[in-house]
Amino acid sequence: MGKIQTLSIDIESYSDVDLQKCGVYKYAQSPNFEILLFGVSVNGGAVAVYDLAQGDEIPLEIIKALTDDTVTKWAFNAAFERVCLSVWLQRNYPAHFYSYSINEDTVGDYLDPSAWKCSMIWAAYMGLPLSLAGAGTVLGLEEQKLKEGKELVRYFCVPCKPTKVNGGRTRNLPEHDMEKWNTFVFYNKRDVEVEMSIQDRLKKFPVPDFVWDEYHLDQEINDRGIALDMAVVENAIAFDAKSKAELAEKMQELTDLDNPNSVVQMKQWLSDNGLEMESLGKKEVAQAVKTAPKELAEVLLLRQQLSKSSVKKYQAMQNAVCEDGRARGMFQFYGANRSGRWAGRMIQLQNLPQNHMPDLEQARGLVESGNYDAMELLYDDIPDTLSQLIRTAFVPRSGMKFVVADFSAIEARVLSYLAKENWRTEVFANNGDIYCASASAMFGVPVEKHGVNGNLRQKGKIAELALGYGGSVGALKAMGALDMGLNEEELQPLVDSWRAANPNIVRFWWEVDRCVKDTVKNRVPTETHGIRFRYQSGMLFILLPSGRQLSYVKPRMGENRFGGESVTYEGGGGTKKWERIESYGPKFVENIVQAISRDILAHSMRTLSHCFICGHVHDELIIECSMGVSLDALCKQMGRTPPWISGLLLRADGYECSFYKKD
Repeated sequence: MGKIQTLSIDIESYSDVDLQKCGVYKYAQSPNFEILLFGVSVNGGAVAVYDLAQGDEIPLEIIKALTDDTVTKWAFNAAFERVCLSVWLQRNYPAHFYSYSINEDTVGDYLDPSAWKCSMIWAAYMGLPLSLAGAGTVLGLEEQKLKEGKELVRYFCVPCKPTKVNGGRTRNLPEHDMEKWNTFVFYNKRDVEVEMSIQDRLKKFPVPDFVWDEYHLDQEINDRGIALDMAVVENAIAFDAKSKAELAEKMQELTDLDNPNSVVQMKQWLSDNGLEMESLGKKEVAQAVKTAPKELAEVLLLRQQLSKSSVKKYQAMQNAVCEDGRARGMFQFYGANRSGRWAGRMIQLQNLPQNHMPDLEQARGLVESGNYDAMELLYDDIPDTLSQLIRTAFVPRSGMKFVVADFSAIEARVLSYLAKENWRTEVFANNGDIYCASASAMFGVPVEKHGVNGNLRQKGKIAELALGYGGSVGALKAMGALDMGLNEEELQPLVDSWRAANPNIVRFWWEVDRCVKDTVKNRVPTETHGIRFRYQSGMLFILLPSGRQLSYVKPRMGENRFGGESVTYEGGGGTKKWERIESYGPKFVENIVQAISRDILAHSMRTLSHCFICGHVHDELIIECSMGVSLDALCKQMGRTPPWISGLLLRADGYECSFYKKD
C-alpha cells in the first residue's frame, strides 16, 4: 500500500436515531448505530468498498491512518464521517482511538479535526450548493451522484415499519434484498468518486490554510457542545402542554367552537360577533386587540397565546442533547453562502427569542423546580414567559461561569471604515452612540439617549439598521418603521436625510457597483476602497482584506426590474432553490461588510481558542470558563483589531452569567 498520505472516505451507516432531528453526535451515540459500508480511496487511487455489514474488515493500515494526524482525511460533509468513525473506532478498535482533548475539556470522544478536510466546505467557499448532488451538477462532473441513493438510504439506513409482508421486522438487512444491496455498494463507491472529482475540479482554487484552521476550530466548538439544564427543558415542555390545554379550554368556553384552533372556525365566530378579519396572523391579531370590544379582545389574546410556538426550541434541545447533557453540532461552518458566516443547526442559536423580563432568574427558578401553580399565579402569559426563558436553558458546567462577549456595532464600524465616513469613525473613537449621532447628523440637532431630543434616537436607529445597504422606504417598512409610529410621508425624507448625512457610504455603494459591472463585462480586475474584484473561469471573486475570497458562480449582465442593467449570478435563493440571483452595488457592499465582520469574529475566536468557546452568534461569543477568569481581559483580547485591517476601531463588551441570557 505504501505510505498513506490521503484518504477520501464515504460511509453508509445505520442508526435508530433520526439524523435530521437529532444531529450526528446523538445519532452515532445510539447503541444500535453501526457502519454498514466504508468506501475509501487511498492516495487518490481506485475506490475500495469494505462491506462491514457482511463481515468485511478494514485493513489495519487504514485503521491506523484514521488516527494518524499526518494523514489528511477528505469527505463531503466530513463532520459526519469524523464523528461516526470516532464512535465506531472507540467501540471496535479502542487501542487505535486517540482524541485531542485535555482533561478539563469535553471533546474527548472525537478524533482530532485538524487532520480532516471537507469538500463540502470547499464547495461552499466557491459559492456552490452544500449538497453532493447539487455541487456535482453545477460543476458538470462526469460522475454524478446516483439518483436512487435516497431510496436505498431509506431502505437500509433507518428502521422500517413492521408489516405482514416483511414478517414484522423493524430493519432491512442486505439479505432482505441483495439486488438493492449491490446497488447500494455501487452508490457508496460512486459517492467517493464524485467527492474526489469535486476536489479535482476545484484544485485551481484552493481554500486558504487559515480558512481550514477556522474550520478545525469550528469543529472543536461543535465537538465541545454546550450544556443544557434538562430540568428547565423538560418542565418547560410540560408547563407549555398544561397551559395550552387550559387556554384551549377557556377558549372553548368563550366561543363554543369545536376547534378554537381552526382559522376558518375562528374567523367565522369573529365575523358572527361583528369583527371581520382578513387574516389571523400575528400582526393582524395584535392590531385588532387594541380596538376590539372587551370579550372579543379576550378571545384574540387567548388566540395569541395559543399560537406562540415557544416549545419548539425546547423540543429541539431534547432531541439534540447527548448522553453527557451537552448539545453538539449547533453550528454549520460557511452555512451562509454569500458572506461565509456560520449558520445555526438543530436548536438554531441564531434566532432565539430575546428576554426582557426583569425577574428572569425568579421565573427560571419556578420552571426548574417544576412549580406550575406559582408560575400561573405570578405570570399571566405562560407561553410568553417560557419563550423568554429559552436562552436560560443553556448553562455552564458546574463550578464554571459563562462569559458572553460581543462586538459593539460591528457592521456599522466596518462600513464606516471602508467608506471613510470619518464623522462616524469619530463617534466610535469617543465611544459615542451611533444611533444618536446618526439622528443628529440627519436632523441637524443634538440628540442624546434619554436626554435632549431623545425621541429622535429611535429614528436614527431604524435608519442605521435599514439604510446602510441601499435600502429605501421598503426597507424601513420591513424593519417595522410604521409600527414604531412613523408616518408613511416621513419615510422618504428619512431615507434622503440619511443618505445626505453619509455621502461617502453612498459613493462606496456605487463604486463597488461600477467595479463589479466592469469586471463582469470586460473580465478585467478592478479595485476600490481596498476591495479587489476579478473574473476567472466563469466566476466573480471579491478579495477581502483578510485574504479570503467571496465567490459568485457564472456571473453575467442582466436587466433589473427598472430597466437598468444589473449583475446576476447563480446561487441558493430565498426558496432554497438553485437559481439566478440579481444583485447590485449596495447588496455587494452588504456581502462585503458582513463577510469582513465574520472574519473579525473568526480572528477573535482564534485569539481566544485557548478558552472553552461553546457557542457564537453573528458577533457574540459564549465562553465557558472558571470563576477566576477576568471578563475585562477576555473583552480586551476579543476587541483586538486584526493586523489586516489596522485602523479599524473595535470594541467588545461582555457580561458574566450562570445561565445564557441577553444582557
